[in-house]
Amino acid sequence: MSSPFSLSIPKAEAPETAMFKKILIANRGEIALRVLRTAKEMGIKTVAVYSTADKESLAIRFADEAVCIGGPRSSESYLDIQRIMAAAEITNADAIHPGYGFLAENAEFSEICAEYGIKFIGPNAEMIRQMGDKITAKTTMKKAGVPVIPGSEGLLKDIGKAKKDAERIGYPVILKATAGGGGKGMRIVWEEKELENSFQRAAQEAEASFGNAGVYMEKYIEEPRHIEIQIMGDQHGNAAHLSERDCSVQRRHQKLVEEAPSPFMDDKLRKKMGAAAIKAAEAIGYESVGTVEFLVDKHRNFYFMEMNTRIQVEHTVTEEVMDLDLIREQILIAGGSRLTQDAYFPVGHSIECRINAEDPRKNFAPCPGRITNFHSPKGHGVRVDTHASAGYSIPPYYDSMIAKLIVRSKSRPEAIAKMRRALDEFIIEGIATTIPFHKKLMVDPRFVSGSFDTSFMNDFDLSDL
Repeated sequence: MSSPFSLSIPKAEAPETAMFKKILIANRGEIALRVLRTAKEMGIKTVAVYSTADKESLAIRFADEAVCIGGPRSSESYLDIQRIMAAAEITNADAIHPGYGFLAENAEFSEICAEYGIKFIGPNAEMIRQMGDKITAKTTMKKAGVPVIPGSEGLLKDIGKAKKDAERIGYPVILKATAGGGGKGMRIVWEEKELENSFQRAAQEAEASFGNAGVYMEKYIEEPRHIEIQIMGDQHGNAAHLSERDCSVQRRHQKLVEEAPSPFMDDKLRKKMGAAAIKAAEAIGYESVGTVEFLVDKHRNFYFMEMNTRIQVEHTVTEEVMDLDLIREQILIAGGSRLTQDAYFPVGHSIECRINAEDPRKNFAPCPGRITNFHSPKGHGVRVDTHASAGYSIPPYYDSMIAKLIVRSKSRPEAIAKMRRALDEFIIEGIATTIPFHKKLMVDPRFVSGSFDTSFMNDFDLSDL
């Protein structure tokens, strides 16, 4: 299958000429390896940074250079801008790729890179700020004509305003942290008597998680699908969408499985949502890859939820149905290349299962430890993105995802069958993982038929795993 995606390379450079001499990868785990591999294929030297907990990382082995930047905790290493910039300086890196998580959506980091003449492979600080604050993002999208969920005008200053807004919007409502993500500072309120306690708890959790107690309110969309549109924007004002991913299977607002295209979508809705996502990108002059996330109700009405100004974990399923390397496109855009089209549509079907070091029988409790045996599945249409192997010790300091299992096939039923086979071949011993959960999910009638929404996990039986 030939790639439907293309970028216009500046005439002074051939397509495979390195736009950067050396990229420092300010991340760890599978995304560090993911970026490293693409950079090497593009003829770009790489620098891996690592904490003392990651001294046996594969990224260190395969990078051209590696620099230890601190202790095991994120605050001592991967979140320490000063240490990362020092590593870039001593290795003469001319670009930094932040991956996802950690500093990927940190406006200050992007700003400092610009000040030091190092290209941040991602959007500029202003773009990150505009989309990083949920209230600002919603206001911007509303002005751009992107459908938004009815909600409070700005932050909720006190419980009195919360009650008035809830009465105007109509129950159920949902409280959200303005600086939030990952379900932190989020509470669903079904009736007025629950509001005051939920408001206090949401604000407290937001303060503890993000150092910002700001909370706003939206109408709670019942039976929603979580559908996101992959976008790209260049430095010349052009924007494009690369169709959608369905991320509705999640627990506590954390995604477990993603697929492209969504079994819920039709061509009409795909085009409408794609056009809305392009409007969102154009509204802020977006540069780099990113994702516009929507909630879609059972009547196929869609509403802007947030915009992620970075590469996402689940970018792989888009790569599979578009036959392209999104990291490569991201680097090309950072180097000044132009987009040549504004819309791209999927061919075939792809599913990703997140393999986490968690015990699904114990409410997905983290399970760090040493992997004693590791065998990844193979075969046509099977891809495993991982930094783990036999003998690898999973540290307790970071996210518990250790692998992504991705399959692609001509149709959704064939992709599900391929995923079942691949999961049966995936062996990880020494720790508990989410593989048993995924095996059960792939035979669940609701999942197989595509009849699910974000509440799917509420009554999913984990007792027999």
